[in-house]
Amino acid sequence: MIDRRRFLEALVGVALAPAALARAQAPKPGPVLAPSLVNALEKSPYVYVSPLRADGAESTCHGEVWFAWIAGAVVLTTAATSWKARSLARGLTRARLWVGDHGRWKQLMGRNDRFRDAPSFMARVELVRDTAFIDNLLAVYEKKYPAEIANWRGPMRAGQLDGSRVLIRYVPEAPAAGAART
Repeated sequence: MIDRRRFLEALVGVALAPAALARAQAPKPGPVLAPSLVNALEKSPYVYVSPLRADGAESTCHGEVWFAWIAGAVVLTTAATSWKARSLARGLTRARLWVGDHGRWKQLMGRNDRFRDAPSFMARVELVRDTAFIDNLLAVYEKKYPAEIANWRGPMRAGQLDGSRVLIRYVPEAPAAGAART
């Protein structure tokens, strides 16, 4: 019987080749995003994320998530079993992100696609292997989500230590067509 830690490590692709592991440690310089998009990333409470399939099509999985804009990349923590982590473990290393607060994507009666009109960009997706990086993320979350962080700080930190959560970084590739440029 496989223990939980080994299962989670396999799930998030811990057995990366040394070169891939080195690449995942630090973001690569990406193209400069429009100032309005950077401003939106600095102020928005959410990004909406969709992994891109191998053929470049968007996944049917979308979702609004807490995030931090750190060193020119969107960084978040998520359950190791989430669709964001599973898609990365399957080798899907690109995503599209929309910026803003457009309400919950999944609703009781259907779906809310208002986020699709928001500024967006394509990104390269990387696992952050530096376990100390959770402190950087939580420092941003302390300021950004002051009313909610008390309920999440402990579980996020513990999950990072026990492997039940992972840190994911989305490094901008290029401005998306139609992205806000003002």
